[in-house]
Amino acid sequence: MSRGSALIDLRPLTTSPAFARLWIGSTLSGMGGQLTVVAVMLHVFELTQSTFAVSMIAVAGLVPMVLAGLYGGMLADAFDRRTVALLAASVTFVSTALLAALAWTGMENVASLFVLSVINSAANSIVMATKSAITPRLLPRDLLPAAAALQGVTVGIMVMAGPALAGVLVAFAGYAWTYSLDVLLMTSLFLGLWSLPRLRPEGEIVRPGLESFRDGARFLRRAPNIRLQYLLDITAMTFGQPIALFPAIGAVLLGGGAITTGILTAAIAAGAFLSSLFSGPVGRVRRQGLGIERAIQVYGLSIGAFGLVLLAASLGWMRPNGTGEDSGAVVLIVLAAIVLAVSGAADNVSAIYRSTMMQAAVPDAMRGRLQGIFIVVVAGGPRVGALYAGTLATLTALWVPPLFGGVLILALVGVLVRLSPRFREYDALNPTP
Repeated sequence: MSRGSALIDLRPLTTSPAFARLWIGSTLSGMGGQLTVVAVMLHVFELTQSTFAVSMIAVAGLVPMVLAGLYGGMLADAFDRRTVALLAASVTFVSTALLAALAWTGMENVASLFVLSVINSAANSIVMATKSAITPRLLPRDLLPAAAALQGVTVGIMVMAGPALAGVLVAFAGYAWTYSLDVLLMTSLFLGLWSLPRLRPEGEIVRPGLESFRDGARFLRRAPNIRLQYLLDITAMTFGQPIALFPAIGAVLLGGGAITTGILTAAIAAGAFLSSLFSGPVGRVRRQGLGIERAIQVYGLSIGAFGLVLLAASLGWMRPNGTGEDSGAVVLIVLAAIVLAVSGAADNVSAIYRSTMMQAAVPDAMRGRLQGIFIVVVAGGPRVGALYAGTLATLTALWVPPLFGGVLILALVGVLVRLSPRFREYDALNPTP
């Protein structure tokens, strides 16, 4: 592949066999994880018929996930990162296996779905933080943007295939089979992690605890570029994450039920996947801070457009009579999928730059803790966003959270970047945190 190619750079897979094995394992297990995420949302909605209850799944896991991500980052900076990731992955495996067992025996209830989902997300945040800290040890710095783009392919595959498959499996096979397939796919992650070499952190090691956390916080205060990318991502994820609304949108607004939920979720991933496939130019951009700003602005516009599609549905435009669980408003579903695909592409481009900045500008001895905070931001923002979307939709209408959120994203991004003009000048050839 030529250096000027528009296609994704695959050199990380050929340069490092260890990275290639970890990437394959993460992709397959991530797809299985999305089966469970979507199945639990549908399961809770079926049991409660409440959009607010669905949004509370994410909210309930927020504090445990935050604590696990932060502590997991400290563990990754103090111990062998391979061992830390394997232990956390084992907890994720057991919690998913219990979900499957309860579904097979008919003993599941809302409480068990909530508890096991919380455990699953907390353990997974440790796995994610540790894997992110591992990547720069497996590849040279100039290949980190390409590795981040490959992660976009992973996200695209797992979120595109996972929710679509989950919708079909839940509709035609039931929840037990859906959870069980996740258990099977998760074994691939263990193979990828097990084959890694020992990866002790480089530099000064600080024991996990309050002083380790303070050390990471002090570094973050001296890292304005890293700090601002956190704030920008929190803004986008808080006001631009309508996923918790998808079950209700499929049930009462666009129609199509669980299949529509899967299509809308998969559309986001399809955008991420396609933007990664054609990420060659993205990896050659030096002003990555400016790239983050522009990508999040496009994200805000696309989420606002999704709100307009829902508004059209609520007004009855292009929505046939009798739209419901068994019949969907096809034109509106297609339009919604297109704008959500654009949002997924924009978010993925932002993620490539953010991940590269994190891995290139942060020293190895600090990567675990900063990746822990990064994972808290990436995973915590959507959970706060689920609360925002679920609460506002309950008080108003399903179209209000994305439309209002898109406008807020554009306004807040403009203010935050204006207050930190050096962020736009960040140079990938001279990375400074």
